[in-house]
Amino acid sequence: MIELLLIRHGETEWNVEKRLQGHRDITLNREGLRQALALGRCLLDEPIDAIYSSDLQRALHTAQAIAVPRGMDVLLEKGLRERCFGAFEGLVHPEINARYPDDYAAWQRRDVDARYPSGEFHAETLREFMQRTLDCIERLANHPGRKRIVLVTHGGVLDAVYRRATGMASELPRDFDVLNASINRVSWDGRDFRIIKWADVSHLANASLDEIDHLQ
Repeated sequence: MIELLLIRHGETEWNVEKRLQGHRDITLNREGLRQALALGRCLLDEPIDAIYSSDLQRALHTAQAIAVPRGMDVLLEKGLRERCFGAFEGLVHPEINARYPDDYAAWQRRDVDARYPSGEFHAETLREFMQRTLDCIERLANHPGRKRIVLVTHGGVLDAVYRRATGMASELPRDFDVLNASINRVSWDGRDFRIIKWADVSHLANASLDEIDHLQ
């Protein structure tokens, strides 16, 4: 049995604007840096065997705020990246709907095999994305000799794990929280995920904006 601390990256300006990020490499804003600092403080005394992160900088910078005070390294895993949305990336919902109405409708009904038009990157289907991310997490969780690991990742990845743990169908609309800089504790027994505690943001009061200048 291993405990996974699944952490969504801190806030970015595109999160605030509700602009789709996907594989676009967007950095944390000031609030995101504050959230990362609070995460680092919260987890400083908790035993952790490894810290993994998506290679996108919004996740990496969040992970570094946890790792550096502990004297640990961040291990990059491209498999922990957010889903690639192709041409949708960089746009807000009304813009996507206006430019790609049929594809937008497929996205909203969570069509697992819909592939959106390519943009800077080639889009993944929801089925491909979930397979990629869950395979990656299972591989990391099955590393022998570990009791607790941190995985700093993205909202879509948390969504995939929650659905796998609860048996919730991919096609159903999300009815659970996926929050920036949240700690989501999940156990893995070699076969199944089980949710221990979800969407914990109680730690986010433990840092101020005045403290983050040294992180930038």
